[in-house]
Amino acid sequence: MSDVSIILPVHNASKWLDECLKSISDQTFTGSLELSAYDDASTDDSFDLLEVWRSKLKEKNIQVTLMKNKYGSPKGVGFARNRAVENSCGHFLCFLDADDVMSVERVQIQYNAAFEHPECLIGSRFHREPSDSMKRFTLWANTLNEEQLQTQIFTSHGPTIAMPTWFCSRELFDKVGGFSEDGQGTPEDLIFFYKHLDLKGSVIRVNSDLLMYRYHSSCTTFSVSEETIWNIRLQRFERDILNHLSHFTIWNAGKQGRKFYRSLKPDNRKKVSMFCDVDAKKIKKAVYIYEESQESPKPRVPICHFSKAEPPIVICMKMCA
Repeated sequence: MSDVSIILPVHNASKWLDECLKSISDQTFTGSLELSAYDDASTDDSFDLLEVWRSKLKEKNIQVTLMKNKYGSPKGVGFARNRAVENSCGHFLCFLDADDVMSVERVQIQYNAAFEHPECLIGSRFHREPSDSMKRFTLWANTLNEEQLQTQIFTSHGPTIAMPTWFCSRELFDKVGGFSEDGQGTPEDLIFFYKHLDLKGSVIRVNSDLLMYRYHSSCTTFSVSEETIWNIRLQRFERDILNHLSHFTIWNAGKQGRKFYRSLKPDNRKKVSMFCDVDAKKIKKAVYIYEESQESPKPRVPICHFSKAEPPIVICMKMCA
């Protein structure tokens, strides 16, 4: 059994694979290392490249397990990751995307952290390629403190540690039950992340930049709709927070705040005591009327200046990437 298995889902990634696999070959990890890759019905020469690299990696004492989807059509990244994990043998799992590149010390640094904290999902800092892509997201993810890693879990950014930087024990992975296999359009990382937290799991980020996280038009991220992520986040926020409140204020009388209000379950919608804002035009309206409601009379919610807001306050702001 290996100390660490690198879990690599692959789909039409030939243009990036050489760089990705070289970063595996260059690891300075002193323990035993395995690559478990699953090709999810690629139509390019990704699998051929994996075969070429098999011998190169074995020369570095890195064991290689390759599998290929024979169903004829892609089953999705969650399915591919699960199959790669099933066919791996490492005590710890290091997740990597085929279009990304690890720093040479990544496995060693995260292994040390995971060995000390086997109950934790471990992430790291990263940088983007191109360097000017997703600046706000990158800054947010790289600067969260220990407490914020556990609390800023309802933002539109998704998990507080970026999925391609994840590292965890096999026991943790099995306890969560693996990734959702619902296919394209499913935020399998967010679902896994929330399940881990539900099981009282913790999150740690090592404060080293250990990954080049590539941004391009074929990113899996683009297959997941904002509405899907919105609904998953809202469901959890209502369950964990709003269901336990008697009332609350929504900060933002604009589009995002109104969408949040309309998306709430009826019982939680009734708990909204007011909207608050800083925009004079919105405040001047004095009241928001929920015209789409089937209730009679239509629900009316006061709009006030933020200085008059009554806590607790739910802040609804749309942030650009």
